[in-house]
Amino acid sequence: MNLTRDRRPDAAGPGRPRDPQVDRAVLAATVALLVESGYQKTTIQAIARRAQVSAPAIYRRWATREMIIEDAIFGLQEGQSPALPPATDDLRADLLTWTRMFLDQIAHPAARSAIPGLLSAYHHHDGVHERLVERAEAPARAALAERITDAVPSAGPQAEATAGIVFDMLVSATMIRGVAHGHDGADDWCEQLADALFAVIDSLR
Repeated sequence: MNLTRDRRPDAAGPGRPRDPQVDRAVLAATVALLVESGYQKTTIQAIARRAQVSAPAIYRRWATREMIIEDAIFGLQEGQSPALPPATDDLRADLLTWTRMFLDQIAHPAARSAIPGLLSAYHHHDGVHERLVERAEAPARAALAERITDAVPSAGPQAEATAGIVFDMLVSATMIRGVAHGHDGADDWCEQLADALFAVIDSLR
């Protein structure tokens, strides 16, 4: 089965609009199971029992459990873009906001439970990560890149390259920190990472 092409349909069936209550129940059940039972035991059958819906109802919405788990832990909703921080006149403050947002998401107990399993799934199934990149990573990467290039307009193409590196640093650092330590020492750590990212960008001036 090609996981990258087996998308969720927009409706539960011909003439039957999707019930948002079912979506919410499934996502809430997924989060609860990840926290209580861990990634391996968060199966579609277990989610269906917890949400009190049928497995076919879930499969009409999500093709794989990885898709359900991604939507649950990253707060993705069909047809909606992820909420991203607005830009201000203070680049360093904006970087701190981005850092806290990413760490808060990863440090959630459900995300800490899910991410190691998702990374393994991405490694063993080609293309399964494509959907998350398209829906969440690409918009966030573009928004942060725009904020950075606006801050150093004289840097030209170098600013664009640096923006990509800064985004990768932000994602990798918050993922490792969030999974390993959760929110322990989060305030000081976020300040330090924001300072480091700002220094990288400021070197372009």
